[in-house]
Amino acid sequence: MFIDQLTLYPYLQQALVASILVGIICGVIGCFIILRGMALMGDAISHAVLPGVVISYMIGASFFLGAVVTGVLTALAIGYISQNSRIKEDSAIGIMFTAMFALGVVMITSLKGTRFDLWHILFGNVLAVSRNDLLITVGIGIFVLLAIVIFYRPLLLSTFDETMAKASGLPVKFIHYMLMLLLSLVTVASLQTVGIILVVAMLITPGATAYLLTDRFPVMLMLSALIGTISAITGLYFSVIYDVASGASIVLAASILFLLAFFFSPKQGIVVRMFRTPA
Repeated sequence: MFIDQLTLYPYLQQALVASILVGIICGVIGCFIILRGMALMGDAISHAVLPGVVISYMIGASFFLGAVVTGVLTALAIGYISQNSRIKEDSAIGIMFTAMFALGVVMITSLKGTRFDLWHILFGNVLAVSRNDLLITVGIGIFVLLAIVIFYRPLLLSTFDETMAKASGLPVKFIHYMLMLLLSLVTVASLQTVGIILVVAMLITPGATAYLLTDRFPVMLMLSALIGTISAITGLYFSVIYDVASGASIVLAASILFLLAFFFSPKQGIVVRMFRTPA
């Protein structure tokens, strides 16, 4: 049934391609986020783009542009607060992302007499992805993957040993903010698919699953992208067949894969370790 619908309806084909792209780029960028201990930053930026989306809607511009600008500004503000006060980074993140998200909600409630679908922005609706949305997602995906390939070694060194990266003369701050830009772009690309609230799950869960399955970072990157892709396809399938929310279905599929790895991973799995433990 799903294959038949896929061949008949172009919107479903666009949804599938967009979901796979989001699964790949979220999986890849998520590996860096996890190993840098920046999961909360991913949550912050995903929520902070809401005001940019609303402003873009109000002025008739592309919400992709507004979301990127507010995401990057939030990342810069978090860094500025933590570096110029006694407030630590995790506290600065909590302050900024809740403030920006609250601002976005207030702006939405002020849009009286206009039709603004908050549900789709918050939780995604991959079946409503237009051709233009798909082209933007493809463009963002190519840019993000190329940036990671080009800056792979600096990103790798600064992720695993920041002190060594500084000693080697690498621009650690530049690399950090470049990663924040890529994170903002990935968040924007994921808005239509899984929405603002659920995007952090796609940033973290595939990478965390891959982390349980391998000790090698290049393998982790590939596994994370594969897990993100499988989650996207499986979630979209159940979304279409059972007529449930697409973004939530994709996240649930990723969560189930994580649980399987958590319990049955060859090296890290709880069940496997129980059987290996001598009586």
